[in-house]
Amino acid sequence: MTFDGLGMNLGNLARLSNAETRSISAENPRGERGKGGMATEGAAVHAARFLGQGWKVSPCIHLPAGTTITLAEIDGPGAIQHFWMTVDRRMWRVLVLRVYWDHESQPSIEVPLGDFFCNGWCQPCNVNSLPIAANPLGGFNSYWEMPFRKHARITIENLHENEIQNFFYQINYTLTDIPEDRAYLHAQWRRSNPVPRKGVHTLLDGVQGQGHYVGTYMAWNPHTNGWWGEGEIKFYLDDDTDYPTICGTGTEDYFGGAWGFPNPDGSKSYGTYSTPFLGMPQVTTSDNFQRPQQRLGLYRWHIMDPIRFQRDLRVTIQDLGIAVDEKGVARFVPLQDDIASTSLWYQVEPHQPYAQVLDRETLEVL
Repeated sequence: MTFDGLGMNLGNLARLSNAETRSISAENPRGERGKGGMATEGAAVHAARFLGQGWKVSPCIHLPAGTTITLAEIDGPGAIQHFWMTVDRRMWRVLVLRVYWDHESQPSIEVPLGDFFCNGWCQPCNVNSLPIAANPLGGFNSYWEMPFRKHARITIENLHENEIQNFFYQINYTLTDIPEDRAYLHAQWRRSNPVPRKGVHTLLDGVQGQGHYVGTYMAWNPHTNGWWGEGEIKFYLDDDTDYPTICGTGTEDYFGGAWGFPNPDGSKSYGTYSTPFLGMPQVTTSDNFQRPQQRLGLYRWHIMDPIRFQRDLRVTIQDLGIAVDEKGVARFVPLQDDIASTSLWYQVEPHQPYAQVLDRETLEVL
């Protein structure tokens, strides 16, 4: 059997394939064979003025205010296997990444740029996971496999009132046949700011069709003192109504931690961590007396344990803390935190349009 070049790992790395590798960047915006580095105009044309064509004339692009720029148009069949992006960190929540499969009118991926790469707070943190790597200083890498059959389109929207300069990107993909059992990657961002009292934060709702849930990133801002992570994450599968098929035991448990994420050195601080499948790589601190609250970034990839559904999916998490009275007696307390989540899943198309509108006010980090 001919190897299609998909599902790459160390076990199949030596196998030959007829798949064709291509790459899109500002130097080769259409990913054409033998046409990389041919630009004669671009963002670095002045810096390359003594070197000329072939010498880094167009390494990046500028994003005009209030516009949507198409980064890639790819005719299939094929699969995106890696992409890298970087831009000024202050812009990570005013740029919206969208991906459309097979000429669909509604995006399958719609996420603020920083949140897609586990950097939702516009303060850089390193992430060392299997599908997402964020490296100094804001080098964003995605290794999520993204198959498509007819067409792929990737756009970036600038919600800022000013032009954003020096946006760098490279999108690496393969042209190959796609087996019938390969689904399409989807990603949706939602925010509750604040979570309604005694309510829940909804990560996903209205997902219809067959698929499997593969990942969660959360940018979490507790609004009260004390422990905030008692909430259970719940997966409602295939016609579940009041009660879910899958119910977690607590927020830090879902993200692979325990007992409130204490630092192992005994200090009164969180112990950050980043592993192939789960982590809490970010806990922000500040010397600014006007911003005393901490902000956290957490991820959980269901790569070895995808959550499969046949007809529909809904995902929620409780916003629940602990209060201790003067006698030392503890009780659970519903909270009203600022929670933003990015959910990733594979499913068959078509998909339902996403509920939350991503505008400047909704995305804003203060």
